[in-house]
Amino acid sequence: MPTLRFLSLEWKQFRRSSFFEKGIAIKILMLLAGIYFASIAILSGVGVFFIFEKALPGVDPFVSINNYMIYWVLADLALRYFMQQLPVMNIKPMLLLPIQRHSVIRFLLLKTSFSFFNILPLLFFVPLTVVLLVQGYQPLMVIGWFIGILAISFSINFLNFILNKNTAAFYVVMALLICFIGLQYFVVFDITPYAGLLFYSFYELGYTVIFPLMLVGLLFRLNYNLLKSNFYVDGAVQARKEKFKNYNLEFLNRFGTLSTFLKNDVKMITRNARPKQVLLMSFLFLFYGLIFYTQETYREMPAVLAFASMFVTGGFLISFGQLVPAWDSEYYKLMMSQNISYKKYLESKWLLMALACAASFFLCLPYIYFGWDIFAMIVAGASFNIGLNSFITLYGGALNRVPVELNQKAKAFSNTQGFNPTQLLISLPKILGPMIIFYVPYKLINFNAGIIALALSGVLGLVFKSYFLSSIEQLYQKNKYKTLKAFSEKK
Repeated sequence: MPTLRFLSLEWKQFRRSSFFEKGIAIKILMLLAGIYFASIAILSGVGVFFIFEKALPGVDPFVSINNYMIYWVLADLALRYFMQQLPVMNIKPMLLLPIQRHSVIRFLLLKTSFSFFNILPLLFFVPLTVVLLVQGYQPLMVIGWFIGILAISFSINFLNFILNKNTAAFYVVMALLICFIGLQYFVVFDITPYAGLLFYSFYELGYTVIFPLMLVGLLFRLNYNLLKSNFYVDGAVQARKEKFKNYNLEFLNRFGTLSTFLKNDVKMITRNARPKQVLLMSFLFLFYGLIFYTQETYREMPAVLAFASMFVTGGFLISFGQLVPAWDSEYYKLMMSQNISYKKYLESKWLLMALACAASFFLCLPYIYFGWDIFAMIVAGASFNIGLNSFITLYGGALNRVPVELNQKAKAFSNTQGFNPTQLLISLPKILGPMIIFYVPYKLINFNAGIIALALSGVLGLVFKSYFLSSIEQLYQKNKYKTLKAFSEKK
């Protein structure tokens, strides 16, 4: 059978990969993370009915659950866009063999049915369905409702293909999600009762289940036609021609000898897929504070707020900086063969991260709304990032020897390229550092003392900038040939 043959080829490709043994630690961590999220999904599915029953007494919990399904749909779409890997298969040799195209295309589409992002909703809705049956809801109608929800989950899966081909569609989804949450939060308009009518109709009416089932079929067909239209030898073999905009970067000349490196990095970020994803991730870090600053619980844990304040201004530093020098892995040999000062190279990376932190700080000005104490903590967090965290990140980069493919279409959050377990250890000072620096003076003296200590840590880092860069340069020089050898390996 073609499907079994395709599965065999997929397993051989996975097992024979040169990075299989090296990535085993990452795979174990991802497995543990999968088990963790699966456990949360099961527990949530069991408990969500009783949570709504307690939170909204006098209201049918099943109705309340259906009302909030609209947020699950939009959030699931956004999550899949960032994290779900689209099916990938080496089709070039198959195009030259007597294999029917529709077999390969169907395998690619059905392959996503076993994605963790399709299994996770099952782990939530199956326990919820069992709870509904135990609570006395009509069995046949509950099963019909479950089939409708399952169809919507698979519709989201196939819709994700289209969103990945159309970035504008993704931004529409994100705008709707933010808009609906904002309107409900400020008691302007609540969409949940209206959206809930559709989802509850799967149980109440039953026959409406046909609509999500038809939607699954339609989206499957659309994706099938999309893949089929590009499934030919010339399209797979011919070199792809790309056009790049030529930006005027002369304003960077003010940085002297560092300008050459800065221009190269700016062009790399704006012209390649993976750095663009990281840039988008960095922007999303700005909203990290909304999780903590809006909750009274965290107001009583200022050390956690210090951690959050470091995150909101350090998104680019963390996501981009941890992959230095892996970003340059595709042309690292050429760079090392030139008369290039390693210290200048590192200083340019530091300057780029510092400028990004400063830009993030100005974008964080609206957080003044939550009070001057919070804003002062953000100022201190920005100081820590620029003066200390940047050097910790560059130090960690010297231990990262996994190459990065700049135009790989993998998801920004799920791509483990350029990642190794050593980075987990290097991440500890980034996470615990600002919390400890703030907490000790805060506990011994007061809140303001903690803020001052965190801010001064960044100032001291700037004072000893030359010393830190020299020390990191020595480490890079020591590992230079190991890094060159590692970057020569390809998946």
